[in-house]
Amino acid sequence: MTAEALPPRELELMDAYWRASNYLTIGQIYLVDNPLLRAPLTAAHIKPRLLGHWGTSPGQNLLYVHLNRLIKRHDADVIYLSGPGHGGPALVAQVYLEGTYSEIYPEISRDLGGLQRLFRQFSTPGGIPSHVSVTTPGSIHEGGELGYVLVHAFGAAFDNPELIVAAVVGDGEAETGPLAGSWKGISFLNPARDGAVLPILHLNGYKISSPTVLGRATADEIAQLLSGHGYEVLFVEGDEPATVHRALATALEACYAKIRAIQREARAHGVSGRPRWPALVLRTLKGWTGPKVVDGLPVEGTFRAHQVPLSHVTTNPEHLRMLEAWMRSYRPEELFDGGGRLVPELAALAPAGPRRMGANPHANGGGGAVPLDLPNFRDYALAVKAPASERHESTRQLGRLMRDVFTRNARRADFRLFCPDETNSNRLGDVFEVEQRCFVGTVHPDDDHLSPRGRVMEVLSEHLCQGWLEGYTLTGRHGLFATYEAFAMVSASMAVQHSKWLEESRRLPWRKPIPSLNVLLTSTCWRNDHNGFSHQGPGLIDVMLSKKGTVARIYLPPDANCLLAVSDHCFRSLGYVNLIVIDKQPQLQWLDVDAAVEHCARGASIWRWAGNDDGEPPDVVLAAAGDVPTLETVAAAWWLRRHAPGLKIRVVNVVDLMALFPPDAHPHGMDEPSFVDIFTRDADVVFAFHGYQRAIHEILHGRPHAGRFHVRGFNEQGTTTTPFDMVVLNGMSRYHLCIEALRRAGARLPDATALIAECRAALARHEVYSRAHLEDLPEVRDWVWTEP
Repeated sequence: MTAEALPPRELELMDAYWRASNYLTIGQIYLVDNPLLRAPLTAAHIKPRLLGHWGTSPGQNLLYVHLNRLIKRHDADVIYLSGPGHGGPALVAQVYLEGTYSEIYPEISRDLGGLQRLFRQFSTPGGIPSHVSVTTPGSIHEGGELGYVLVHAFGAAFDNPELIVAAVVGDGEAETGPLAGSWKGISFLNPARDGAVLPILHLNGYKISSPTVLGRATADEIAQLLSGHGYEVLFVEGDEPATVHRALATALEACYAKIRAIQREARAHGVSGRPRWPALVLRTLKGWTGPKVVDGLPVEGTFRAHQVPLSHVTTNPEHLRMLEAWMRSYRPEELFDGGGRLVPELAALAPAGPRRMGANPHANGGGGAVPLDLPNFRDYALAVKAPASERHESTRQLGRLMRDVFTRNARRADFRLFCPDETNSNRLGDVFEVEQRCFVGTVHPDDDHLSPRGRVMEVLSEHLCQGWLEGYTLTGRHGLFATYEAFAMVSASMAVQHSKWLEESRRLPWRKPIPSLNVLLTSTCWRNDHNGFSHQGPGLIDVMLSKKGTVARIYLPPDANCLLAVSDHCFRSLGYVNLIVIDKQPQLQWLDVDAAVEHCARGASIWRWAGNDDGEPPDVVLAAAGDVPTLETVAAAWWLRRHAPGLKIRVVNVVDLMALFPPDAHPHGMDEPSFVDIFTRDADVVFAFHGYQRAIHEILHGRPHAGRFHVRGFNEQGTTTTPFDMVVLNGMSRYHLCIEALRRAGARLPDATALIAECRAALARHEVYSRAHLEDLPEVRDWVWTEP
């Protein structure tokens, strides 16, 4: 950019504010006392453990200062997302200087004592972490795991027409796969109804110990890369502060003008293709204004500035002297008054009220989530006159409900469906009666329900789908991420990070509750028989089981009516990660809507109609969690009741997996009397589970006689085969469950050995038939429930 001159006094003040920001950043990393160096610096003023990251901080401070100027000049609505991850001290410094931090944390006051507490708390026990974490006002993106800043930014901008999301992308972060995919977000950003994302690629050249790819790339190469993604690229680079200040102010003005011009055109005349949104590239020195040489080695502008440039200040007098000289180079006596307050002329540079980026309501749940206007889910229920007599695609009923959720919330525009090009495949296609697939680009006449106005977000990236939804919910809106079960593992670590964010936010009373992250897993391991082993993997259940019970929820509805009841609950909930697992293929329906509601409210219950224990202590309990396990379990009970009528069988179904936990491990957990009422205290339990067997054993640890639970589930056996052959391969078929039950309770039956042999013969017959006819035995394929 050709730099336009800032008025000299404005440049001087902005540079002073930047110096104050950098000073506070260093103080947080190093000092436990003497915050404004009113006395000579000694080792006693230094923290015993030096943690934090300096290298990215000067550049991030510079950007924040200049975005403040832009906000004030244009009364702009802007939030700041810090992608480099370890910019925590810089962003904390900024929200402290603008006053937001002290409003939320009054003990960190805007005076000398508050400064000392601000410094002391950073990366210390009982304090705050080094990331731009949940505790940082204005943050919706922690950045602990790199790669997601741009996708979160787009999610925040969707349906927020006046918002500008400044997304600072670190050049190390730019090497990650999710970030590389995120540039495509502008193909889904509608300037007529969405906000804007301003990507700022911050190039300082290095990761923790080696150069970055883009840091070593030429300007032409970077311009070609970003231009190829559809951006108009602006560059600011240098190492002389006054020159960079002028160039950056000019560049941001140009970006803002371009954004508003794009939006005005689209809002006045409609969307005609994808606009070329601006992207800013800022190239500055890593650790700019820090120590240039330490122990004879260059630091500023190298990887050595990444974390703590002077790491031995308590034991090396020369390091201590250098630290004091470094901090005094910012001239803190000019920046703060005698009481430790930022001088008024500098404080006036920050925006006021909710225009401060730390106080922007969009960065705190949109100021408070408005509940969705939901239809009565009972209106979409299937009529189930008798259990297991008809087959339906359960997820299709959810698609019909979501169709009307879109309609009822169209004016508010705060609901979206995110799915990797599988909406129809997952039987959710009824939403296209009222909604379109979003695409901002060329639309051909033969495209199917494609429009810039669509709110069904299909992109073939689980990272983008989940990341967009995370950004959407973090800013107070609602949605669902639906994906094939196995490939939810692509973005599993995102679910982990989001769970951690939610968990930490619960401890902060100033954080507004946000809508839950709702994840629907379908095309599951048991019915991906047409795709094969690569599409068979229920691992996200295990991932979410490791998260704290205050935020993690896992539901395994066995049929459509249970799915509707669970989904209604999830759409109404706040602050959870709700994992819903059910297949899309036609499946037997078990419960009418009233029974389904009661069952889901309990989380687990006895299906009296399927067993024959008549409320008496059973000889064996057959339990299931999951749709296919439910089918095999009820079919096993049906078989045993015909062939071993003397065996008292109880059938239990679990829809809320967390109900199996003890109540001290999860708020949904059953107390011991309730658990015993369902599973008895000592009867053997044959448990068919949707996922890996170890998960159930982990959950049941500590329950009465936990060793009596014999779990069958997915054990990494899969291929392209028939549906029943999948359960056979994994030892979870109805015949395997019958054999297990007969082994555990068969001592009461004189013909148990013969019955086991009959089950094994059925399995052998299945193998011969399926290999010869390429489909399942009619007795299995067409099985329905009939009363014994």
